[in-house]
Amino acid sequence: MHTRLLSFLSDLERALAADDPAPLDGQWETSRTVNYHLGLARLNLNVRTATGLVARGNVLLQSYRLADGTPCLKAALAWIGTDNSATRAIYSKPDVNWTSEARKVAAEWMAGAPEVVVVEDAPPTLATAI
Repeated sequence: MHTRLLSFLSDLERALAADDPAPLDGQWETSRTVNYHLGLARLNLNVRTATGLVARGNVLLQSYRLADGTPCLKAALAWIGTDNSATRAIYSKPDVNWTSEARKVAAEWMAGAPEVVVVEDAPPTLATAI
């Protein structure tokens, strides 16, 4: 399953370039780090502009096996300038299309960081007031 790391990163890079070929009037410049022993990979997403390199975020991949032995790939998406992140699990099934899954992850990353929902404290109930 660990060989899926590099091919998934390649599919993800191609999807980003297809969706946004000229981000911020520049071009994508990515860097990869892969540790097959641990089943981890990182894709740093930067944009090369006329003024220099602008960091945009990264995607972390983790390859592991579920309790039943089924391989799984987890993608953690992060964006520069926000603490918000998103996580997506991709399960290896007979009908899974890895290229399509990479496109979905790229589209989710391109959509930007998810909004944080602030939940106000509920008024105290009788049980908590005692």
